Amino acid sequence: MAKVLGIDLGTTNSVMSYVEGGQPLILENAEGSRLTPSVVAVNPKTNERYVGLAAKRQGIVNPEHTIFSAKRLMGRKIADPVVKGDIKRLPYKIEKADNGDAHVFMGDKTYSPPEISSMILQKMKVDAEAKLGEAITEAVVTVPAYFNDAQRQATKDAGKVAGLDVLRIINEPTAAALAYGMDKHNEATIAVFDLGGGTFDITILRLGDGVFEVLSTAGDTHLGGDDFDQKAMEWLVQEFKQETTIDLSADRMALQRLKEAAEKAKVELSSVAQTEINLPFVSADSAGPKHLVRTLTRAQLEQLTEDLLSRVDGPCKQAITDAGISVNDINEVIMVGGMTRMPSVMERVKATFKQDPNHSVNPDEAVAAGAALQAAVLKGDVQDILLLDVTPLTMGLETEGGVSHGLIPRNTTIPTSKSEVFTTASENQPSVEIHVLQGERPMASDNRSVGKFILDGILPAQRGVPKIEVTFDIDANGILSVSAKDQATSREQKIVIESSSGLSKEEIEQMVTDAEQHASEDQERKEEVDVRNAASQLGFSAKKLLEEQADHIPEELKTEIQSKGEALTAAAQTEDVATLRTMMEDLNATMQKVGEAVYQQAGGPGEAENENPEENGENDKPDDTVEGEFREV
Repeated sequence: MAKVLGIDLGTTNSVMSYVEGGQPLILENAEGSRLTPSVVAVNPKTNERYVGLAAKRQGIVNPEHTIFSAKRLMGRKIADPVVKGDIKRLPYKIEKADNGDAHVFMGDKTYSPPEISSMILQKMKVDAEAKLGEAITEAVVTVPAYFNDAQRQATKDAGKVAGLDVLRIINEPTAAALAYGMDKHNEATIAVFDLGGGTFDITILRLGDGVFEVLSTAGDTHLGGDDFDQKAMEWLVQEFKQETTIDLSADRMALQRLKEAAEKAKVELSSVAQTEINLPFVSADSAGPKHLVRTLTRAQLEQLTEDLLSRVDGPCKQAITDAGISVNDINEVIMVGGMTRMPSVMERVKATFKQDPNHSVNPDEAVAAGAALQAAVLKGDVQDILLLDVTPLTMGLETEGGVSHGLIPRNTTIPTSKSEVFTTASENQPSVEIHVLQGERPMASDNRSVGKFILDGILPAQRGVPKIEVTFDIDANGILSVSAKDQATSREQKIVIESSSGLSKEEIEQMVTDAEQHASEDQERKEEVDVRNAASQLGFSAKKLLEEQADHIPEELKTEIQSKGEALTAAAQTEDVATLRTMMEDLNATMQKVGEAVYQQAGGPGEAENENPEENGENDKPDDTVEGEFREV
């Protein structure tokens, strides 16, 4: 049976896993690392695309065309206050799409966040196929628990564009809980504290006899390691400005260097009390180059990020309240996400939950491992595990006066369905608009609009007489479909909130085609590089052959090989592949003549033979030749 990948599509890094013998195993990428940076870049000069580590490494010299943290833009409009903040601080351009979504500019065109994510997923798919030696077509992909419907659909679309059938969208904390509790049989109530590169989730679960029941979830989809890095960057910019009057925030290349330095310093301060940030030649003025050298202490970083740390308190308290339990009822607090290594985060968790957190799972890999387990459950390879997840936000619709009416409250176990009967608001109303909302606010305008559709053909009647049955259905992926039915006429309209990702069906299909085409282009580019390398190597081999066999090669052959070898070396970077292949064949044929010449001189197989043995000198034996007589000894 073909393997199904479990993929943690992270803001900063992504991880892939699969199940073998009932146990989840983390797969290495082509670079030999278990973590794949969630970074995509395009070289504006050659239009060559880089994904993962290669993209991250060139980010400093190519900041405007290197896309990172695209996950934060998934399913968001350009008018979103969060996006407006990102536009100011990110080195790459964020542009408004025709539908109002936030898209990114890279190379010479704009891309939707699902497209960027699909490039990361596609790399992981290709790397997994190379490692496992078989085609991969299916996956379970994780999302932050607090992702809304649009963000979930956008993630599913990203998988489709990458050539993956996404069997299930699973919440990251829930996946981590699967990895933690798969071999535990005692009943327990656990909290999964997930603070990653871009998002924060807190989920309360009840475990027992293979059942993983999510009691509540809360979080912040724009709180993570990126924000902590930004605080350190802003401090460095301010410090440098005070010393030199130069504002580094206006220099995109300098900002990329600052980001890397800030992230490195943050990681180091998890294990040491202070670290030195040293960036030579970060800028220059009329007096010459300027260097940035600063010492950052753990205490300073904690002070800079205090407001960020305080943002985890509200969701934690909300999740505990929604679960209907007290802090004392929680048996374990599982730490997931790279940011949970920060000492101040650990202290915050300890203070909130009144216990030391559990570090038994790998914070970087647990989510991917849990996703792989869920994939194995769906395929029947792992038995006796039942996952009961919840919807993170209330789903409802707009009623008269702009009021939001909730049909499915947050933290309802999914899949689920709920119906309610509504009526008209005016006399002889021929149609009703169903405006689907997601959020907790009492007014419709304060919640997220998920979708709209019209139910028409309602018979003329007094207000309040028609009966319109509205049904909300949330599947196991947390994705919503809505239907409205006039009970008198049985006229019905349905909407599956597929367009909420910002991408139409046609756009997704076009992206799939483009991705396949790009994969073909990548293969062609690889073959071209291989040919050019082979041509260059052959030119070098010809030169080396002339040096080693100088005494045995006729002069006219030397001249021919030298000229052809030099011509091939020069052409290796300029000529087309077909020309290079022809030149290589020609040079190889000429180099074969060397072997013939050398063998002739040595009297080997290449020597001309005569039929007359006497002319070949076979009877002219030296005096010291001993006639052969063999005996076994």
